[in-house]
Amino acid sequence: MEIIEAIVLGIVQGLTEFLPVSSSGHLQIAKALLGVEIEENLLFDVTLHAATVLSTIVVLWSEVKRLLCGLFSKRFNDEQAYIIKLVISMIPIGIVGFAFKDYFDAMLSSPYILTIVGAMLLLTAALLAFAYYARPREKEQISYRDAFIIGVAQAVAAMPGLSRSGSTIATGLLLGNKKEAVATFSFLMVLAPILGELFLNIVKGEVALGGIGFAPMAAGFVSAFVVGCLACKFMIGIVKRGKLIWFAAYCALAGIVSIICNLI
Repeated sequence: MEIIEAIVLGIVQGLTEFLPVSSSGHLQIAKALLGVEIEENLLFDVTLHAATVLSTIVVLWSEVKRLLCGLFSKRFNDEQAYIIKLVISMIPIGIVGFAFKDYFDAMLSSPYILTIVGAMLLLTAALLAFAYYARPREKEQISYRDAFIIGVAQAVAAMPGLSRSGSTIATGLLLGNKKEAVATFSFLMVLAPILGELFLNIVKGEVALGGIGFAPMAAGFVSAFVVGCLACKFMIGIVKRGKLIWFAAYCALAGIVSIICNLI
């Protein structure tokens, strides 16, 4: 892999991790367009995801700091309750990760991956459109029940092409939660699963750079981090203004193009 290719893939990851258009799906599309074939497909993807985790922490640092300070209080408080909700939301993806990790890894190498991605992008479009037009009564805060349901949406979004942020934000909105609260919760709830996956790869010894090389890996990480910071701020603003319908239209178009490209 060339450095410029790694930078392009990092930009794609940084943009699409926070925009509701599926980062995993767009990474596969970008790799196909660039003609990039790497053995350490999973390691490179996880590295880019780690970069966007870091950008999430940077952008939402005030919220992260507030939660960490409240965590060590002797009295049960709102911060501790919020952290419990985050933990609850991570349970479904943890189960899916342990039970179906090999299945999803194999799927990424399937010759029909672009068709799968296209179908999931169309599903993302439908979900975003439904969330846009629905008008449930708004709640004051995310409940424990809602946290688990949003977590289930994140677990289902393990499918390549089904947007994680799109699925979790749309689900949270359909449950009647406030836009800004859902966006922040969606971005915070992914931190532990991604870091956990990266840790498991290190423990299993799946960290050999092989044909990728250190320079392309680092270039991809930096580009994903910088673009991720910008995209995270942008997406929070978009959710506040309720403009998800434009992303629904984009996902529908990208899904159709992806399927056609795989069939040609």
